[in-house]
Amino acid sequence: MAEKNERPIKVVAENRKARFNYAIEDTIEAGIALTGTEVKSIRGGKSTIAESYADSKNGEIWLINANIPEYLQANRFNHEPKRPRKLLLHKKQISKLMGAVDREGMTLIPLKLYFNERGRAKLLLAVAKGKKLHDKRETVKKRDWGREKGRLMRARG
Repeated sequence: MAEKNERPIKVVAENRKARFNYAIEDTIEAGIALTGTEVKSIRGGKSTIAESYADSKNGEIWLINANIPEYLQANRFNHEPKRPRKLLLHKKQISKLMGAVDREGMTLIPLKLYFNERGRAKLLLAVAKGKKLHDKRETVKKRDWGREKGRLMRARG
């Protein structure tokens, strides 16, 4: 039996500041409802999710403010770059996320936009709580100390 030619996971956009600005509690993988021109534009690699977030409307979760630029070869059949996009989740997952946002004051932040092994566009969504300024300073101190400790250990032998 021949092995299938598996594609590796291709990360297209990453929200690198999210781990600094938010304390991440839980992550969940969600599909995204996209048009054809959006998929082609994402494959081009110019998408950004840095200033985006997810919100609930009418029992559904929507990705707000994600920038997927227009696909230049699409002509008049193009999409709007910052339109809200529906996230594809199970009802139990949606109720769990909405409960965390409503009761606990959490925020839904996208961490990564990628194509999985099957070539489907997926979004890694995090349930997070915003950090205060002193928490951010503490994170910077720990990161700097880790770097300095590594330098000292290398110098020592």
